[in-house]
Amino acid sequence: MKVTLCVVGRLRAGPERDLIDDYLTRFDRTGRALGLGPVDVREVEDRKGGGMAAEAALLENALPAGAAVIALDERGKLKTSPEFAADLARFRDDGRRDLAFVIGGADGIDPALRARCDGALSFGKMVWPHMLVRVMLAEQLYRAASILAGSPYHRA
Repeated sequence: MKVTLCVVGRLRAGPERDLIDDYLTRFDRTGRALGLGPVDVREVEDRKGGGMAAEAALLENALPAGAAVIALDERGKLKTSPEFAADLARFRDDGRRDLAFVIGGADGIDPALRARCDGALSFGKMVWPHMLVRVMLAEQLYRAASILAGSPYHRA
């Protein structure tokens, strides 16, 4: 099952990019034997200042056709890492070829796009900068693959 991160904003070189690249490389290596991955990151940027609606249109165009779509949103569901891993396995085992995660810009995700998603995931009630959400999602993807592989990376 391919995983796509559809995100608003371009990530420049720096510590966030290094962390994301490291975790996504680990996910690809660990997930390959589990039928997970590879990960594709699709960055979009609204250069005309159209707000959430314009960002939503760009994100929609970046989504793989037929993908299950999960929004990263503070109003989403809080999950443990094992629950997140089980969700990935369930999508894979249900025969989904593509799973996409959507991370909005500074103003969040347009309500119409959020309503179209198959689910919403929260990393807590606090609002996080979208670049840090990318890091946290990349780490949780690797952690989920590690859990599914029975690796000692995740200790509960």
